Amino acid sequence: MTVVTEPFDDADVVPKDKLAAKIMATVGLVIATSMQAIDSTIANVALPHLQGSLSAGQDQIVWVLTSYVVGQAIMTPLSGWLSYRFGRKTVMLLSIASFVVVSMACGVAASLPEIVLFRFLQGCSGAALIPMSMAILFDMWPRRLMPQIMSVWSCSVMAAPIFGPILGGWLTEHWSWRWVFFINAPLGALGVAAILLALERDRGGERRPFDGLGFMALLVGSVSLQLMVDRGPSLDWFDSTEICVEAIVAACAFYVFAVHLATAPRPFFPRALFRDRTYVSALIFAMVAQALMFSVMAILPTMLQALLGYSALQAGLATAPRGAGSLVAFAVGPWLIARIGPVRTIAIGVLLTSVAFWQMAHFDLSMTEATVRACGYLQGFAFGLMMNPATVMAFSSLPSEMRTEASVFSTTMRTLALSFGIALIQLRLLGFNAQAHETLAAGVAVSDPVMRSGLASAFSGGAAGLETVNAEVTRQAAMISYDTLFAWLCLIQLLMLALLVPMRPSRRAPGITVQSAAAAD
Repeated sequence: MTVVTEPFDDADVVPKDKLAAKIMATVGLVIATSMQAIDSTIANVALPHLQGSLSAGQDQIVWVLTSYVVGQAIMTPLSGWLSYRFGRKTVMLLSIASFVVVSMACGVAASLPEIVLFRFLQGCSGAALIPMSMAILFDMWPRRLMPQIMSVWSCSVMAAPIFGPILGGWLTEHWSWRWVFFINAPLGALGVAAILLALERDRGGERRPFDGLGFMALLVGSVSLQLMVDRGPSLDWFDSTEICVEAIVAACAFYVFAVHLATAPRPFFPRALFRDRTYVSALIFAMVAQALMFSVMAILPTMLQALLGYSALQAGLATAPRGAGSLVAFAVGPWLIARIGPVRTIAIGVLLTSVAFWQMAHFDLSMTEATVRACGYLQGFAFGLMMNPATVMAFSSLPSEMRTEASVFSTTMRTLALSFGIALIQLRLLGFNAQAHETLAAGVAVSDPVMRSGLASAFSGGAAGLETVNAEVTRQAAMISYDTLFAWLCLIQLLMLALLVPMRPSRRAPGITVQSAAAAD
């Protein structure tokens, strides 16, 4: 395989002698992003095994997850500057190699401090993989092929976290929790080989000024927000002084970053990004859509296990159809975009997601697993229809020299939106639960003949009987709170249609497909 040394460009023709190299490089980039995306969730189901093996407490073992997220939050904004300084290919290769090495270190860790440290380094190592691969793909392929290319890439980014817990559960059950990390070695080796042999070499070596204040403000805000979200559930949210301090620090840091971005002569991200109406509107849409989707994915397994008695593996299998739905959407999406346009395709996804949330708002304690699977499949399919065209539109109108920074900023903002969305949805769920419990408890009266008839054994059982009544009230209130939350999410999803108004597909020349270029040769 010949290594191409030409710089990245926006050429619309793919010469036949470069087609094989581009395909191999794309495969390497997809493998790299899949590896990083899987690791964001694959360790979740292995936590009980890690806790026992490392003799860690319940409040300590969550740092295995938190340290990884904090590492990502630190390094993601910095990956753009590093790529301009050392080149995107160099950054990608070093990121994959270091990610694999640190993953192996996680697998052989003998104590909690060791694995927390290695997970932090793992998050730092993999932070550049998603934004760099996105920017490289946009510069490597013709514009008319981007819906198909981004479908394949988006599939790896969106579906991998869904299937991660299933793979992690299987590896932990049949092998060991250490294989959750060892699995990265073969994936990383394939990714490094494909990128090393086939990816075009960009120039690098640009000595861009480093905006220290902007970076530090974004770093402090991101880390504070991530810590608040990860530790909030165990510390009872804003009843904890730590959570309040982290929220205040995050708010102040993001305020400084926003003011500095608007006034500094050379800010951390170029202000020209925010003058592109399509990029800004598509990014805001993607942030809200991703926050809603993955926030639901975070709370749904808990609902299935706590209220319906599912095991961890059963909950993972019940939610897996979301990934299958996304896979189908990524295959159908390019065909639909070519016929009705990206904005209409996104609108269809919004409406279908609203239907899925409306169906989820009618969940009950007697529903079957088929109901959960059907709603999950529809939601995953709709999510795929929304995200692929939104991503293509966001970057199609940007010049090549801005795509790296645009990709880094997009990844950073989506991660922060996801963290904030999880925190907000969990808070609202607690509020809805308290309201529902109070309403139901007020309706339980010993003097009510209907109530006495239905719960005669409980009322006659003394304190134990009353505990049984309270447990059932709590269970019913929790189900009502989930239904209320899903109904609100349905309304929010419909309001997202307003974000489509400022979106405009790029008017630049559509270019020539690979097939037509080959025919011309």
